[in-house]
Amino acid sequence: MLQENLSHGWARRSATSGPGKALARSQLVWVLLPAVLALGACQSDWGANVGSGVSTTTSTPTTRPSTATTQPTTTTTRPTTTTTRPTTTTSKPPPTTTAPRPAPTGYPTAESTGVRAGTRLEVVTGDQTFAVDGQVIEGKEFRGFVTVTASNVTFRNCLFRGRATDSNAALLDTERGSNTVVEDSEFVPSNPSATIDGLATRSTTIYRANIHGSVDGVKANSNTLIQDSFIHDMSWFPSDPNQGGGPTHNDGVQSFAGESHVILRHNTIDMSTTHDANAALQSSASDTHVENNLLDGGGCSLNFDHKSLGRPLTDIYVVGNRFGRNSFFDCPILVSTQTTLAQDTNNVWDDSGEPIPPAQRHD
Repeated sequence: MLQENLSHGWARRSATSGPGKALARSQLVWVLLPAVLALGACQSDWGANVGSGVSTTTSTPTTRPSTATTQPTTTTTRPTTTTTRPTTTTSKPPPTTTAPRPAPTGYPTAESTGVRAGTRLEVVTGDQTFAVDGQVIEGKEFRGFVTVTASNVTFRNCLFRGRATDSNAALLDTERGSNTVVEDSEFVPSNPSATIDGLATRSTTIYRANIHGSVDGVKANSNTLIQDSFIHDMSWFPSDPNQGGGPTHNDGVQSFAGESHVILRHNTIDMSTTHDANAALQSSASDTHVENNLLDGGGCSLNFDHKSLGRPLTDIYVVGNRFGRNSFFDCPILVSTQTTLAQDTNNVWDDSGEPIPPAQRHD
């Protein structure tokens, strides 16, 4: 259009001018015509580009590269060292690194309990308190007393040695925790004394433990399960401050009045090698279950006593156990006058398989 308008203008001016001027102007037209034609071509190209909507700067990207529009992870997300606390404080424990040992095919022995053969132990010196929920502690040798105050703490393949003390102590004390689990661990004091027990428990499950060398194996309070474990060879002392200066009162397991729901299942509790032992189990706890154990030694191997409770002791279940013949009074079971056995069945002598005699009853 621009080219056409220019041509018409030049024509109108030629028609109204004289001949000389017309010739000069005609020559001028031929001089300028190439420039006009070039300008027309540029105008045509510009119009085509506008119509198509394409920018004249098409060689420049219309979007920024990803390095400009997306910030790197080091700036948009905090490092794990700042946003995620260590496993021991906030996150769940790591998965099990050692497969659990299968349950013993026979009654438990030293070979089927305790730290698994080949396990490397890291020595931890000094008393330890575990106060964070969900911790898993594995492959440690504790040379100090260990206390649990948290929930869902697990010990696996650990050796508990304690230290020297004249105060009452347990190698592992879980009385202030809940849902503690002990697997494949050994409890033997490095410095035995009349005041050191193996474990003091509450809300605790114990599997395949080897417990020996202490005064009592386990002080078992409410909601304690001991299973597939070996309790044996306790340490006797002629003077015990807890017995008024008399000799120690050794029990494989002891449960006190006011406690309840204590279960002993498929253990070997052998007090026959402990000097002047009291019992494999001495209990004043209600709802006690003694199931499928091998029991031996003590004055009577099982001794249930209501007197410290101050009322009748009930809900005692003694089922499917085997007894050795090494109790002092040839007495597998003793119950006090106000203790009731809710179930007393299938309990036999280990050497013959014959039924044991009825429980003795006296205070």
